[in-house]
Amino acid sequence: MVTAPEHFWSPRLRRTLAGDCPAPVLLLVEGLAGTGKTGVVQDVVVLAEAAGAGCLRLVCGEPAAPLELPGEGPVLIAVEDVHRADAGELGMIRRLLERPRPGMAFVLTYRPEELADSGLPLGTPPPRYPPAMTVLRHRIRPWNTEEVRRVTAEALGERCADETVARLHERSGGVAQVVADLLTVLRDSTGQRCTAADVDAAGVPVRLADLSLGRTAGLQPEHRPIVWAAAVLGEPASRDDLVAVSGLGRAVGREALLAALAGAALAESAEGYGIPVPLAGTAVYESVPGPVRQELHSRAAEVLGHRRPVPWAALARHRRAGGRIRGWLRAVEQAAREAADSGRHQEASSLLEDTLASPAVPPGTRARLAPILARSAVVGLRSDQTVRVLTQIVDDAALPAAVRGELRLDLGLLLCNQVGMTERGWQELERAAAELREDRPDLSARAMSALVMPHWPRYPVDVHQGWLQEAAATAEESGDDAARSAVAANRVSLAMSCGDPRAWELAGALPTDTTDPRSRLHAARGLCNAADAAVWLGHPERAQHLLTEGIALSNKSGAPYTEHTALGTRLRLEWVTGRWAGLDNRCEDFVASTAAMPVISADARLVRGLLALAGGEWDAAHSWLAGGDSAPRDETAPPLAAATSGGLIRLALARQELPAAAQEAREAWARARQKGIWAWAADLAPWAVEALARSGAPEEARHMIAEFTAGLESRDAPLAVGALLWSRAALAEAEGRLSDAVPLYGEAAAAYASVPSPYFQALTSEAAGRCALAGTGADDLAGEAPWAVADLIACTRQFTELGAVWDAARTRALLRSHQPAKEAARQPGRPSYGDRLSPREREVAELAGTGLTNREIAMTLHLSPRTVEQHVARAMRKLGTTSRRRLAQLIGTSVSPAP
Repeated sequence: MVTAPEHFWSPRLRRTLAGDCPAPVLLLVEGLAGTGKTGVVQDVVVLAEAAGAGCLRLVCGEPAAPLELPGEGPVLIAVEDVHRADAGELGMIRRLLERPRPGMAFVLTYRPEELADSGLPLGTPPPRYPPAMTVLRHRIRPWNTEEVRRVTAEALGERCADETVARLHERSGGVAQVVADLLTVLRDSTGQRCTAADVDAAGVPVRLADLSLGRTAGLQPEHRPIVWAAAVLGEPASRDDLVAVSGLGRAVGREALLAALAGAALAESAEGYGIPVPLAGTAVYESVPGPVRQELHSRAAEVLGHRRPVPWAALARHRRAGGRIRGWLRAVEQAAREAADSGRHQEASSLLEDTLASPAVPPGTRARLAPILARSAVVGLRSDQTVRVLTQIVDDAALPAAVRGELRLDLGLLLCNQVGMTERGWQELERAAAELREDRPDLSARAMSALVMPHWPRYPVDVHQGWLQEAAATAEESGDDAARSAVAANRVSLAMSCGDPRAWELAGALPTDTTDPRSRLHAARGLCNAADAAVWLGHPERAQHLLTEGIALSNKSGAPYTEHTALGTRLRLEWVTGRWAGLDNRCEDFVASTAAMPVISADARLVRGLLALAGGEWDAAHSWLAGGDSAPRDETAPPLAAATSGGLIRLALARQELPAAAQEAREAWARARQKGIWAWAADLAPWAVEALARSGAPEEARHMIAEFTAGLESRDAPLAVGALLWSRAALAEAEGRLSDAVPLYGEAAAAYASVPSPYFQALTSEAAGRCALAGTGADDLAGEAPWAVADLIACTRQFTELGAVWDAARTRALLRSHQPAKEAARQPGRPSYGDRLSPREREVAELAGTGLTNREIAMTLHLSPRTVEQHVARAMRKLGTTSRRRLAQLIGTSVSPAP
């Protein structure tokens, strides 16, 4: 017998079914329940029908009429579920196989785990296959991760996330039917992204539960505890461990294990024995009576307690379920300390928050465990349960003052960094600094250093500088290296954010090579924060180096919170440097994976909103920048708030909503003035100046520019320098001083090119060309139009390459309104495009497909809304759709000439 690789059988079956090879062929298809054997049969039936062969199908165990073979010609006989065949069915199949006529092809499917005689689908003795018959076996394996990813993407589309695929594969064991049943539930969920938690919440599919419970019930009652033991352990185990947990004793336990394997209630793997599909273990576990389950857990705890090294987390779970409270708490403490010490802070947090939420934990144990949870939570990822637990504990008057202060420090960090409750977090940190000052100056310095970070809303930069002096003095007084490292990291963040040229030297002095894990965590945080500040300043290459080093150190130190903040910074870096391909999807995936942590997801929301704005998706842009899931701008980190306001002002200007643009500009500028870090106004200033100048308040705009200029003196902030030039140009343009605006826009474009920031460079180059063309009637600009046209063509190309649909369309419209002479000299008359889209129809359809209204398209392209309406109607007719949203998808397949 030949074991055939997948699809090896297709050519051989095709030849027999087509009559090209009279020798009979048999394909044995084996696979676990739900792995897709019926699909293989269907594939072979398609082959038979395509070849014109006869086809007979039989499902064993189901009533069916006697098989009537055709008199002649090729024929396919497909028999499914041979493992269910009774003696009569087996006899019939054996007779056909042992005496086949020419042109016969057989396909037999079965579950190997349910065969009466292992490895023998037709029982004993095996059939006597004729010498001329080709016999092949096709084993269907469970899906691997990539196969699960493919079907999940087909089912969920953009809602498919990596964590969803990983959990689906883990819980389903790759069994196709289980994956399909879970996806049916997930398809109906309402979230933007499906998460691992959604997979867990989907429960056990009914088919899988029925199968696993049925197989367990098929065992003799005295043998069922061996399966229950496997469900309680929740992982493959050795024979001796299963027997010990079951409580059956060696002899009966061995007999029970053999019976469970024969009945497919358990399966053997390289790791040991366990329930075939992990998710099925949940159904079995829930079917075990409570008292029996408690006894099983107690015996599991005894077994695990003798392993070396001891699996403390699993031991804690079994001791708790077994009712051994003291033993549970000892195991929890040991497991949490080991996880925290080895950098697995998320694991420690999850274990401790569940434990400390229990009223069964005595005060002394609570005082020992709470600081471990607090420290791990600060460097891990957000959990609202952790916040609730720490809030409850920190108010416990019986807690020692030093412990309470330490917990308050970490609670304050958690509130401001991960939850976004900045005002409350600031208050907790101030209280912690005072409570810890006498007994724990090292921790007091840590609290003070957190108040040095400049990203707090509402607090002026002078306040942070004052805290820096006090934190540095307290850290030196404590003599603690970790406290000094914390202050050093936040000193870098403050200096870099302010554009202090000395910041680079400070960053280079961070203790990245220290052996102290606490200092290493602060160094990783300092690097990632410095990278964040470097992106805002406009030093992308240096920011990339800092990010690479910071992420590596964060990963090494087990600091997922710091690592995730760096990943958000990377998205913003890609926005600035024009690496936009797939950036929208990367942002959406990041927002989905950090949905519970608004502080971390804010970078991705900003970038996604700005991408939508550039792409003409104005409603989506507003939703990303200021939708219900976004934090209020006066509670957002100042640089993000300023950039968000810049995007919203630009959106209002595009929609010609000048009062709204001016109001947003004034409010945003007041926040920037209050903070006093003017490098952070780079993404705000040009749009704020334009909004006020166009709204009839040029003096306010002039005052903004003066403040911006003074604030940038002696600062190393390339993006802000470009923004300052842009702001001066925007004011000059609004006031009609085009001869001043053109060189200022040109200088701004050059400044952005040196960063490099291709999108801002293109925007300012476009503005220079726009002003030059508008001023071509003036003597000093009359000869400048040719370079302006060339620059605008280059801008159009740059916008198109980036994917800035709206910007590209606007620039093309500007070019058409100032056609060069050779274009104007073309033959009169409208060219005929027939069923193809004209350049203008294509342009209008592209914008309509983004969601812009006819009025918004008209404003962009300088057309009348009626003309836009006609272009949209013709484009929809030519592309065969009644949906505006479908236009953008269909344009890519149209054969219109390039505009």
